[in-house]
Amino acid sequence: MNTILSAFAPVLGNNPVTLVSALIFFAAAALSLGIMSVMKSRAELKRRAAAITVDIPGRVNDAADKRSLRFSSITAAQKLIEYTTKHYASADDANMKVLRKRLVEAGILDPRAPGFFFIARTALAILFAGAALPLVPMALPGLTPSWFWMCVISAGMVGYMAPSLYLDRRIKARQVEHRAGFPDFMDLLVVCADAGLSIEAALDRVGRELSDSYPSLSANIHMATLEIRAGRTLSEALEHLADRLGLEEARAFATLLQQSAELGSSLTDALRVYSDDMRHKRLSTAEEKAYSLPAKLSVPLVLCIFPVLVIVTMLPAYIRVKYGPF
Repeated sequence: MNTILSAFAPVLGNNPVTLVSALIFFAAAALSLGIMSVMKSRAELKRRAAAITVDIPGRVNDAADKRSLRFSSITAAQKLIEYTTKHYASADDANMKVLRKRLVEAGILDPRAPGFFFIARTALAILFAGAALPLVPMALPGLTPSWFWMCVISAGMVGYMAPSLYLDRRIKARQVEHRAGFPDFMDLLVVCADAGLSIEAALDRVGRELSDSYPSLSANIHMATLEIRAGRTLSEALEHLADRLGLEEARAFATLLQQSAELGSSLTDALRVYSDDMRHKRLSTAEEKAYSLPAKLSVPLVLCIFPVLVIVTMLPAYIRVKYGPF
């Protein structure tokens, strides 16, 4: 130890604590680098082994081997999803229609999505309730049995409602993006129509232009153009676009183009008028938010600043009344 201290004394000084701290630091850094290199080597080895396994003739993959545990797990999961989709998601009642509409507005277009939704709801309810069984007595040791089971049931209800809350947040986030990008979409559509492009070509061009700023809106416009290429009419494609966007502006836009085509009026003029209306509506929305800002600021002002002002104003008078003049 004295030899080590004497060797590192010119750099670290004569303090043993500093030397031990430096050695611990270097040891931890070397251990971290070693672990990272080992993990990187194992990942590279697994990647190469997977490639070799695919290329070997006569070698059966685990996912295709009926005797493997992975194949059994995949089969069981597929059967569960198919059963749930068949018995729960295939119903055609009002609640199921609302659920499908919410899933489409959230950007989940898989036909098995209702089945996944019900499976996630059931699994999260059981998971939250099972997690509450050991955690509630640890957090609140003095609970009576009735309150204990009430907490467990509440945790299960939270897990049951979690997928629905996630859908609401996702729909809201996408609608904010769609509402912000729809006026720009209309302006670019007017420019393309003035340049001589047809509505189908203008939709394709505008969808590609908006891919960087509004990716969700661009993806939905691209799906509308694919529907038109597949044989749907423009009105049907725009109605489906409005259903996916979940905006009243998009539904009004689809109705506008449909009426313009039926009446034989100019689509360019109709688009220009509707684009101006959208621009004025966006300006009105911004002004409405600006005018509502003082009313919203009054709540934190009253709760946070007004009590401080009252204390600063009344405290000297209170001290003078309580203790008399100095």
